[in-house]
Amino acid sequence: MLSIDTVDFSGQKVLIRVDFNVPLNDQLQVTDDSRIRAAIPTIKKVAEGGGIVTLMSHLGRPKNGPEDKFSLKHIVSTIEKLLGKPVKFVSDCIGNSAKEALDSAKGGDVILLENLRFYKEEEKGDEQFAASLASLGDIYMNDAFGTAHREHASTAVIAKFFPEKKMFGYVMQTEIEAIDKVLHHPEKPLLAIMGGAKVSSKISIIENVLGKVDHLILGGGMTFTFVKALGGEIGSSLVEEDKLDLALELLEKAKNMGVTVHLPVDAVIADKFENDANTKIVATNQIPETWMGLDIGPETIKNFAKVIHESKTILWNGPMGVFEMSSFENGTKAVGNSIAEATANGSYSLVGGGDSVAAVNQFGLADKVSYVSTGGGAMLEYMEGIELPGVKAIRS
Repeated sequence: MLSIDTVDFSGQKVLIRVDFNVPLNDQLQVTDDSRIRAAIPTIKKVAEGGGIVTLMSHLGRPKNGPEDKFSLKHIVSTIEKLLGKPVKFVSDCIGNSAKEALDSAKGGDVILLENLRFYKEEEKGDEQFAASLASLGDIYMNDAFGTAHREHASTAVIAKFFPEKKMFGYVMQTEIEAIDKVLHHPEKPLLAIMGGAKVSSKISIIENVLGKVDHLILGGGMTFTFVKALGGEIGSSLVEEDKLDLALELLEKAKNMGVTVHLPVDAVIADKFENDANTKIVATNQIPETWMGLDIGPETIKNFAKVIHESKTILWNGPMGVFEMSSFENGTKAVGNSIAEATANGSYSLVGGGDSVAAVNQFGLADKVSYVSTGGGAMLEYMEGIELPGVKAIRS
């Protein structure tokens, strides 16, 4: 496998799959440019090395062919601003217009192709479509970790047309290194913090990390399934009735593996699912009938902080409560702050999964943790031990 740091890109046409699936507002302006920013070092490395850069990405979920609101032309100005140089936009991703743009390009130029998903063949992993894309490059580089778990034409199938000339960009490289560092080469003690609404969406991750971690903190809505399974009263809190046995099994498994599981001991409860609801703090297993737990309480925050500060490697996936509402953001914020403090004291911290990433951004902690993963679903699948098609295609 080639490395981006050792290849001579001079005069080479380098086809880079990026993840520029960014949010746009009603005026079709980019509202969060973090994914574009993440790819800039890769683009600069190739362009400054004299390569011709051709960027390909998807945006949104267009249903039937081209739709203006999903056109990548809307993000050109953002890329240009972050890159500090002009970007040539091509209104198709295959065909004559793409070929002509490349024929007239010279080393250092940057070209952006139109949305890959304007062709149904992209998501189908169509080999013919992948071949058309492949014809635009001498070298293929995958730098789209966010789509690495998809077996699409531009992420997995295309690699077979570049048996000797394929590699990861810096985003992919650092994502994989960060997760491997936590899962395979952690400094101990290793702590996993799992939050979010449902146990069902985190089962396979919890199972995969149990054999590796020393401590497991559980927070968010999913804790009430565990609390109820243990015989607690949870009022009208979120619960997955069909997962009660599984919750007990997971706790038993953890015990047998010598993993210490930390559940919330108190909760901020509310009489309705609203920011201005009446609230009080009670023991997690003594929630009155019509009340619901929406955040972890002060005693739990203290307990969790102690475990976090004693850990050398920390993985955080999922919030501790309904942090989108200011009345219930305290727990998630406190956990984020504790992770930032531990990181400042030399611990390695990896944050991943949509909600946790949103939380560290919301609370201004993104640059106070070691690594923030850009790929929600991809990171979770990789952590579940699944070999990602986009990773496998480059490594094989």
